[in-house]
Amino acid sequence: MWVPTEQEKYGVVLANFRGLVQYGLPLEIGDTVQILEKCEGWYRGFIIKNPTTKGIFPSCYIHLKNAHIKNKGQFETVIPMEDSVITEMTVTLRDWGIMWKQLYVRNEGDLFHRLWHVMNEILELRQQVLVGHLTHDSMSNIKQHITARLDWGNEQLGLDLVPRREFSMVDPDEISVTELYQLMERRHRRKELPGQASMHHLFVQVKGLMSASLGEELEVFLFIYDSRDSRPISERFVVRLNKQGVPSALEKAERQCTLFVDLGSSDLRKDVYVVAHIIRIGRMVAGEKKSVSNVQYRRPFGCAIISIADLLTVDSKDDHLLKVYSCNMETEWYQIHDSIIRKVSSRYSLVGSNTGLSMSLQLLHGDMEQIRKDYMRLFTRNISITKRLGFSDIIMPGEIRNDLYITLEKGEFEKGGKSVARNVEVSVHVLGADGQIQKDVLCAGSGELGVEQHHSFVLYHSNSPRWSDQIKLPIPMDLFRGLHVRFEFRHCSTKEKGEKKIFGFSFVPLMQENGSILPDRTHELLVHKCEDATYFQDVARYLKLPYSKTNTPGNNQPARNSKESFWITSFLCSTKLTQNGDILDLLKWRTHPEKIADCLSKLKDIDGTEIVKFLQDTLDTLFGILDQSAQRYGLKVFDCLVHIINLLQDSKFQQFKPVMDTYIESHFAGALSYRELIKLLKWYIDRIIDAEHHEQIQQVLKAAEYIFKYIVQSRRLYVGATGGQGEEEFRCSVHELFKSVHLFLSHQSKGVSPITHTQAVFLRSFPTVCCELLKVFLVREVAVLAHDTLGSLPVMAHTDCPLQAVKLQCIAKTVESPLYTNQECRCVVLPVILRHLQVHMQEQRDLVMCAHILTGMLSVITKDGTVSQRGQVPHASHVFECVASEEVNIIMDSMSGVLLRTILEVTNCPQPAGTALRLQYQDVTGEFVACLLTLLRLLSDKDYQRFLSRFSSKDELMAFLLQLFTVFEILIRPDMFPKDWTVMQLVTSNVIITSLLYLSDALKKNFLNEKFDFKVWESYFYLAVVFINQQCLQLEKFPPSKRKKVLEKYGDMRVMVGCEILSMWQSLEEHKLNFIPVMIGLFLEATLVPQADLRNVLIPIFHDMMDCELSRSGNFKQVEAKLIDKLDSLMSEGKGDETYKELFNNIIPLFGPYPSLLKKIESETWRESGVSLITTVTRLMERLLDYRDCMKIGDVDGKNIGGPVNLLNFYKTELNKEEMYIRYIHKLYDLHFKAQNYTEAAYTLLLYDELLEWTERPLREFLGYPLQSEWQRKECLHLTIIHNFDRGKCWENCIILCRELANQYEAYYDYRNLSKMRMMEASLYDKIMNQQRLEPEFFRIGFYGKKFPFFLRNKEFVCRGNDYERLEAFQQRMLSEFPHAIAMQHANPPEQTILQAEAQYLQIYAVSPVPEGQDVLQRDGVPNNIKSFYKVNHIWKFRYDRPFHKGTKDKENEFKSLWVERTTLTLAQSLPGISRWFEVDKRDLVEMSPLENATEVIENKNLQLRTLIAQCQTRQMQNSNPLTMCLNGVIDAAVNGGLARYQEAFFAKDYIANHPQDGDKITRLRELMFEQAHILEYGLAVHEKYVSLDMRPLHKKLVDQFHMMRSSLGLQPQEFPALVRASPMHFVSGSPRSCRTPVPSAISPDGPRMVMRRSPLTYPAVNRYSSSSLSSQASNEVSNITGQSESSDEVFNMQPSPSTSSLSSNQSGSTHVNNSAPASNRASPLPSDKQKHSRDNLCLSPRDRLCTGLFPSTLDPTARTVPLQIVDPTSSRPEPNLPTLEKGAGSLGIGMRSYSPMPTNKSPQKTSMPPLTPSPIDCLPPGGLVLNSPARSGSCSSGISSLSRCSVSETCGMDPALSDSPVPLPVPVPTLEEPMVRRGSKTPPPYSVYERNNLRRATPLPHSLSVPPSADPSGLPPKPHLNRSHRLHSEPRQRTVPRKVSQL
Repeated sequence: MWVPTEQEKYGVVLANFRGLVQYGLPLEIGDTVQILEKCEGWYRGFIIKNPTTKGIFPSCYIHLKNAHIKNKGQFETVIPMEDSVITEMTVTLRDWGIMWKQLYVRNEGDLFHRLWHVMNEILELRQQVLVGHLTHDSMSNIKQHITARLDWGNEQLGLDLVPRREFSMVDPDEISVTELYQLMERRHRRKELPGQASMHHLFVQVKGLMSASLGEELEVFLFIYDSRDSRPISERFVVRLNKQGVPSALEKAERQCTLFVDLGSSDLRKDVYVVAHIIRIGRMVAGEKKSVSNVQYRRPFGCAIISIADLLTVDSKDDHLLKVYSCNMETEWYQIHDSIIRKVSSRYSLVGSNTGLSMSLQLLHGDMEQIRKDYMRLFTRNISITKRLGFSDIIMPGEIRNDLYITLEKGEFEKGGKSVARNVEVSVHVLGADGQIQKDVLCAGSGELGVEQHHSFVLYHSNSPRWSDQIKLPIPMDLFRGLHVRFEFRHCSTKEKGEKKIFGFSFVPLMQENGSILPDRTHELLVHKCEDATYFQDVARYLKLPYSKTNTPGNNQPARNSKESFWITSFLCSTKLTQNGDILDLLKWRTHPEKIADCLSKLKDIDGTEIVKFLQDTLDTLFGILDQSAQRYGLKVFDCLVHIINLLQDSKFQQFKPVMDTYIESHFAGALSYRELIKLLKWYIDRIIDAEHHEQIQQVLKAAEYIFKYIVQSRRLYVGATGGQGEEEFRCSVHELFKSVHLFLSHQSKGVSPITHTQAVFLRSFPTVCCELLKVFLVREVAVLAHDTLGSLPVMAHTDCPLQAVKLQCIAKTVESPLYTNQECRCVVLPVILRHLQVHMQEQRDLVMCAHILTGMLSVITKDGTVSQRGQVPHASHVFECVASEEVNIIMDSMSGVLLRTILEVTNCPQPAGTALRLQYQDVTGEFVACLLTLLRLLSDKDYQRFLSRFSSKDELMAFLLQLFTVFEILIRPDMFPKDWTVMQLVTSNVIITSLLYLSDALKKNFLNEKFDFKVWESYFYLAVVFINQQCLQLEKFPPSKRKKVLEKYGDMRVMVGCEILSMWQSLEEHKLNFIPVMIGLFLEATLVPQADLRNVLIPIFHDMMDCELSRSGNFKQVEAKLIDKLDSLMSEGKGDETYKELFNNIIPLFGPYPSLLKKIESETWRESGVSLITTVTRLMERLLDYRDCMKIGDVDGKNIGGPVNLLNFYKTELNKEEMYIRYIHKLYDLHFKAQNYTEAAYTLLLYDELLEWTERPLREFLGYPLQSEWQRKECLHLTIIHNFDRGKCWENCIILCRELANQYEAYYDYRNLSKMRMMEASLYDKIMNQQRLEPEFFRIGFYGKKFPFFLRNKEFVCRGNDYERLEAFQQRMLSEFPHAIAMQHANPPEQTILQAEAQYLQIYAVSPVPEGQDVLQRDGVPNNIKSFYKVNHIWKFRYDRPFHKGTKDKENEFKSLWVERTTLTLAQSLPGISRWFEVDKRDLVEMSPLENATEVIENKNLQLRTLIAQCQTRQMQNSNPLTMCLNGVIDAAVNGGLARYQEAFFAKDYIANHPQDGDKITRLRELMFEQAHILEYGLAVHEKYVSLDMRPLHKKLVDQFHMMRSSLGLQPQEFPALVRASPMHFVSGSPRSCRTPVPSAISPDGPRMVMRRSPLTYPAVNRYSSSSLSSQASNEVSNITGQSESSDEVFNMQPSPSTSSLSSNQSGSTHVNNSAPASNRASPLPSDKQKHSRDNLCLSPRDRLCTGLFPSTLDPTARTVPLQIVDPTSSRPEPNLPTLEKGAGSLGIGMRSYSPMPTNKSPQKTSMPPLTPSPIDCLPPGGLVLNSPARSGSCSSGISSLSRCSVSETCGMDPALSDSPVPLPVPVPTLEEPMVRRGSKTPPPYSVYERNNLRRATPLPHSLSVPPSADPSGLPPKPHLNRSHRLHSEPRQRTVPRKVSQL
């Protein structure tokens, strides 16, 4: 039986459990489980990280651990009873593990590896903690390392900042919000601003002297030098180098390294250097012979320097190679480093270009204790410490130092009978009074052991040597007395013997007769002659002599020789010895009582360092004199005591305060001193107001803290000695003292006076005075003193008065003192503190300090409350709660209003620019916010009621609520706290929701019914919605562990607020109408939050709104409009999801017991309109969701484009929202522009252009457009569209737009812009003729399955491929866009199971465009450059063919049963357009009989042959290979049975008898076969002319095969009609209009020729998609199409069958390049040999049939074949009801688009995009049009013709009489009253624009493009030759002109 567990609640899995038993729970080792029940060795429970899955598992797999149970029962929570750091590590590492893997997926390798190392480190440290064998210090150290790494990882991964206290996480419920904020801020500040260390240290390691070839040993002396003061600031460090230039003791690395310690921040500057002096040890002169002398001398070698500033930017140890310089003159050696620093290059020179001193240097920051911890390895090797010369900036009391530094400065010596100067060496000894030489007391520098003798280096031949050689004397303190230093001077001979002969000496005693040490200064010593060292055997002989000129005998006679002198500088750095005699006299006051007054007077002049050395002795002396002679010396002793106390306030000596505190507590013995101290202190205070000079008084008050410490300690000593006598006297004296204090504090001065400064000085020490008084007085008595003292201060003062800031500092220290933490004292001082705070905050002064004070006050109250709640005495806890509640109420009453105003003012102020000021601003804001939250958190229900009831009027309450709601809105701003302060944000949200629940009742009670106030209610609802939407509450985005913690601690606060919103809304009743439609957007925003319960609660509010609006106005149009507008903006921001759409629309509720919105509506009387609204909104949501999903994709592709296109059409057609429609036009434009789809971008912008008219109506600023007129904006749009069409190489469309703009400029006489526009138009014609354009491929793609977006689901589209994109590339691109899609391997229609499947299926194959109504394609002489545009632009229909056999397949001749299934796809819009793909609107299926198929195959092949022959004749090919291949393919197929199979199949008697209806088709097939034979014969003739020599055998073979083919067809040469014996007309000029004399050939152009019949399938003219204006006028203006004719090669350009075009196919249509280049150079693959020789070649689909890779095109303008009969099937008809006024020169169809040209020899890549997408209003490149023409009125012009006509006599070789063209009629200029009408002969558009339905007014074409009207004949008679004169005199054909440019 399963029993709930009592103790076994928490455990860790020891081994993996597969969970194969029934209800088994799979476990992995290391999982933590919570146990619910147990039964016979089994547990039931769940894994903590997945609490939703419960199951059973064996108990033996679990290691139980102690845990604390919270909320026992169904919703109990288990908290492990282990170290909080361990728990945090476990949870954090689990979260990191998931994110760590994601780093690998995102390829963030650096962070991935760093995090891996940190995780391993944490695991190792965790093991050490779990072992539990560490000391307390070690455990703290390890926890510190763990938390530091946890914080680092959280920061790197963007996780939350964890508040800690002593390495443990803090529970926000157990501390106040102010404390929580301080913890968060402190950790955040530590992260942002790392603390600046005050102490710095320099680590130096000497590695050697590089490239040193001296062969002598070296000594390197390093020291730090201050060039500004020209003095060293450190002692010297010595490194000895061997003859190879490397350290002598390489095995002892510590000998090479040192640490220069105690550098202050002021030392880290540019003019502080590390200096290295290098001394060589060897011969006197470098390089002299060995035979000269064997004695070794110390000689100068070189110097190197480096600035400290160069090391500041380097965090790690850095290697440096320093240049070494030598001194040009040895006499300047002492200042060589200074010369190098000051760059006096005449004094030094480089030792060698390859010589350098190699060193490693690193700056370390922090005190020595921290450095020893962080760099422990340095100190374990006993590294030498190089000390500072003198004490550091901060002197520590425990520091013991006793160093004397002597520097050998210079000497003046005589020659001594020598012809040259001496080589002087100085030997230094330290001797005692007995003459004994002291050992180990002389040191050349750190890193060297002490020696008994020091030798200076030698300067060559110098009687005035200057050494600046520093030596250190670390002499013990007790040995100083009687010691002296002797300096012996020797001449170093350079002779062979190398003698060092002594010639003199000097000496100096170290301690003077009065006990003081040798003073710090330069000493000039006398040089005593000495020629023998035996003179030194008796030191008493020379110690009686004077040692310096300052102590010579009274007769001032110099001893021995006054011409020679020796100078030294001494410097003492000792914590025990002194050089000051006055301090020694004071300490011996009992010996010389007559000197007491003089000594006390001199004490103030003694250096502070000397005083702190003997601090305790000095204090004993002062209090001894005070006790013995108080009347005589009391005031002087008091002043000296004040001086010493204030001396310790200096930062240099402040570390000695603990020394004085220790003295007071342990050594002070003045039991009677308090009386004199009180009396003297009062004496000074009483004279404050009347005194003229306040300096001494201020010094006294500055020392008040320690004066009171002495008073209190003296009184305690007296009480201890006497048993408490004199208590009343002491109390009275203190009260009298404070009366004097209150008197001078209450004194008010005008402006800033000395008294004000004195008051400020006292207030700084007052809180510590009160703390001292607590030791001898009762708590309440001291509190009264503090209350009276603070109360005596003036509340108001001058703005610049320093007293105000000091007063707040005093209050802050009082709040932090024990005086305030004591509850009894707090009740006394709280009112006076609040009074001062309130005044300062009202005046917005010293807000930083005010926030600090308020924070401290509330923290104390909260802390006491927490401690009380943990206590064991209920009664005491209740008493405290009452007292605390009273204190909170007092603070709330006094500070709530001013606190809210302060927060509002501070947050509305702009943040300061400086970092420090900005951080201070953030601190102030955060602290005030924390104070407010703490106050609100401390309020109970009764406190809220009491507080709200104190407002006397409704207006006051309303003002407070509005302020509070506004502050709450500020608090939940995302920028209120740093983004990683989630803990603080959650606490804030919890306080806000608690307050809202309390304030809701106040709102209902005071502002409802007749007291209704809209403003308060609106603010409430706005706050609630903003609260719901704040980021920190979106639990769905949190990791599971974090989400679980938040839900356990706070629940889902969004649902709580949502329920409160619903409750408050329902309570409004009839006032709901006031919030419609204002609150619709807010409530909609709240419902978009992905929380099911919240949505179910709030969505029914919309039902109420609709019902209320219907009852008020009879409809809910406002609700609908607001819903739609807000829904678009919100869902564009990423809000809402598919579930929300279903919940909004579904009849059955998805979650919970709440009815859905649609279900509530269906029960109403207004059901139809309500359901319609819901349906509309739901459809909008579908499109918005699709659009948002599309925008999430980084790359711009078809899926991206489809979303905005779908949404754009929805806004226009269904919602009729013009502004939203225009917005999405521009969004779509930006997408196209980013993808470099310039043609589509232009078409998109045309949608906005067509909404505008050429009027002066002013337009507002919108989407980046400035304030301008409608004319100006339309002009700007035109120019932008032209620019995009130009970049997309759609120049035909540019021409139409240019003409319309030109008409406008001409109408306003803006000839400057008109000229530019005409020049632009001319350049466009040049581009059409000269630049290369690509013909894109088209692909049909079907999207099947429910997993596709709404706008793609179960639909088929035709897509316009990219440049050079074949079928395989397109398939791969689609599969990459839809990686989860499955490719269908057939072209059959999908089954219903596929359509309904929860998957994605793609069906792709290539289709061929079917141009419609493009008569230009049927014209002879039109260049291919022009025709190519119309073949692939403005295409509505596409088709593909699938061959199949119907009936029984004839194995002998399969052509008999070979049928073709032709599918024609009609699009909803033409391509190109506003998208690269459009949906298929209609699908037509037609079967072609075998006869029709054969006819079409031969017809297409004939057309291909004609084209290649013409290109070869006109030398458009570099070689004849394409023609060779085509001829070979056709002739070879015919010989092997191709045409014979057709004859056998369709010319047989049986077939003719059985198919009498196919007579005309059979005749047509026969004609085409004969025509092919004739074309082949002519082609062979042309081929023979141009074929190369190596291809001659193949040509001969082709000729032979052709004769065989001709014989098989039964043709004889004489049977050829005249048509085929004429060659195509040869145009040697570049124009088809200028006819030259034809070249004679076998085919005469005058003979009849059979022309191609129309395709068996004819298609009516279709209308392209036109996005019309939203206005009624614009919507009625559409274009029409005239001239219905099929391209002569459209039948040839067919796609392969679906079976070979599916995703598995290896073939695709070729990319076609239409230009004048030969076919061999074009980017089209040639067919394989197998295809060329296959007899089944003709059975293939047109794209696979044997031909070149090019689209067959009409003849090039430079060469013309047999002219075809051009038949115009339709004549233009005038459009009824067409207005007379034309709005422009004409327009193009929207479908026109061409890809950018790419040379065939370059990589097919798009041109590079500009970095920024220009706005549609951006102007054209420089030299563009002048915008905003000033002229906008005047008569209108009829326009200017853009086509100039040339004389026929100049262009033709015909008779001029026959070439006279009719002269155009003059066109009258219309007046203002007449409408502007375009005449037939004026500016006709050469490029027609087509529409399917609406017809437009006909406009004549130029003669060059006119086609005589004729009816479509039933037969196809041979085309007669049309001579030039007949064509010139024929009437021009009328062509339609669209009215709107946007209908391109």
